[in-house]
Amino acid sequence: MDNLNSELLIGSVAIIAALWLDRLLGEPSKYHPLIGFGQLANTLEKVLRGCKSLNEKSQGVLAWLLAVVPLTFATFVIVEVALQVSPLLAFLINCIVLYLSIGGRSLIEHADNIYRPLSQGDLDNARVAVSMIVSRNTETMNEKEITSSAIESVLENGNDAVFAPLLWFVLLGAPGAVLFRLANTLDAMWGYKNQRYLKFGYMSAKADDFLGWFPARLTAIVYAFQGRFMDGLTCWKNQAHECSSPNGGVVMTTGAGALGVRIGGPTYYDGVLKDKKPMGMGEPANWQVIPKANALVSKGSFGLSYIWLITLLGWSF
Repeated sequence: MDNLNSELLIGSVAIIAALWLDRLLGEPSKYHPLIGFGQLANTLEKVLRGCKSLNEKSQGVLAWLLAVVPLTFATFVIVEVALQVSPLLAFLINCIVLYLSIGGRSLIEHADNIYRPLSQGDLDNARVAVSMIVSRNTETMNEKEITSSAIESVLENGNDAVFAPLLWFVLLGAPGAVLFRLANTLDAMWGYKNQRYLKFGYMSAKADDFLGWFPARLTAIVYAFQGRFMDGLTCWKNQAHECSSPNGGVVMTTGAGALGVRIGGPTYYDGVLKDKKPMGMGEPANWQVIPKANALVSKGSFGLSYIWLITLLGWSF
């Protein structure tokens, strides 16, 4: 077995180990590195907005580069040094970095916090729970709107929080997972299309779109294979282009089609009605569908990882 095959096999085992760490432990409740990264990003924004010699878009580009590039490069250096010390140490570092870059259990727990009160007819607590994961107005949401918001969030963030970090880890190792997670975090902080961030967050939004483009298509295929395959692909083809997000639309329309339900539709953001197009096909999703959406993410990520490992084993031997 050559060195490349050995590294690929070790990487695939690290993926499975990281997924199990996430399932068993979830995200650290304290001292998560992304908390410190968020503070760093806020400091960079404050400092660079004060640089009057740069226009607002240039300030945002420089802020993005200063936030993402040094930490990604530092991860590369740490992994390379660890490889020189011990392959086992490098394996452990890869596992830990990838574990900290994904958030599958957290995503599913948020969805379950919506599912439980909905299953008991408790719309008030369901509205509170859904307000924790979406930016839309939730105060007057009915059961259908709460359910749709939960499923949309699971399907879209299944890519951002699980599949995309895994894919970038496969492509570039631990630095790739860090690169995507940091870029995605900055998009969540700066990627808004409002007066404050339209120019400053331009780089953040475009970088996240670029880094998430291929993972979103892979995620959509994984969703489709777990349900109504052709319906999922049909919804992708006919509906994804109507969504505002070039990547979110792909995974949400395909996932809804695979589940055989409709989600989306008009909703309020900051008191303004946004005419979101329906996604999927069939009857409007009810609360019983939320665990099925969770399964697309959890079973899909583990299944894909095991398939990748088995494929590499067959290739190597």
